[in-house]
Amino acid sequence: MSAEPGPAWADDVKACCAAAYGTDAVALLLGTAYHPGGLALTRRLAGALSLAPGQRVLDVAAGPGATARLLALEHEVLVDGVDLGEHTVLSAREATVRAGLAERVAFRVGDAEQLPVTDAGYDALVCECALCTFPDKTVAAAEFARALRPGGRVGITDVTVAPEGLPAELAGITGWVACIADARPSADYEQLLVDAGLRPLRRERHDTAIARMVDEIEARIGMFEMTAPERLAAAGVDAEAVRGYLVAARRAVEAGTIGYTLLVAEKPAA
Repeated sequence: MSAEPGPAWADDVKACCAAAYGTDAVALLLGTAYHPGGLALTRRLAGALSLAPGQRVLDVAAGPGATARLLALEHEVLVDGVDLGEHTVLSAREATVRAGLAERVAFRVGDAEQLPVTDAGYDALVCECALCTFPDKTVAAAEFARALRPGGRVGITDVTVAPEGLPAELAGITGWVACIADARPSADYEQLLVDAGLRPLRRERHDTAIARMVDEIEARIGMFEMTAPERLAAAGVDAEAVRGYLVAARRAVEAGTIGYTLLVAEKPAA
């Protein structure tokens, strides 16, 4: 595995990924499910966190805020979402106001490697399909631990790769934007949490979630080609180029090179 990128390049990658996930193209292709498994896997993750009404939850790389709103509605918790994209945060706030949840869910711009939160302020933390995009994962994991109260839990879902890494056609900046280029084996993610002082509680494989997401993106492209090709053009989506990427991703899933994992860890009580 390659060494961590240098500071300047890492900042460029983070800015690029944040900007990409706020584009019309990504919204068009992914719909409301910005991560494999969608809200069904989010619900499974939430169940593993043993959330209770009134608890405080931090959603790192919160994206459009669907997870934060779901947790507030279904578990009666208070959620703070942090995301690096300013446009994404504004959109999440607007959607939260429309949902009538502004008193229970808030969003702010922030970097996962420098979380804009106080120490030990949260009972739980979630981070879905994002840790693999953070250039300095060790620092990010330490920030997760810092934000949690003793006894608090962190829940992660993320892309995994085989130890030999990605095939060449899935590497590069395109891979970063697709949330896979610096993905790690699931054991590596777990070790990051252990090194940050967290105690692993659960590890589950959900590889089929990526295969389903690939199928859903392909179906959305076909639908728009038939019913609204002008929307693809307006969003700058090159349908054939995306299909080539999806073919490579599907092959990697079938070969076991790419997978998806759910991890839960706990901050030991003082």
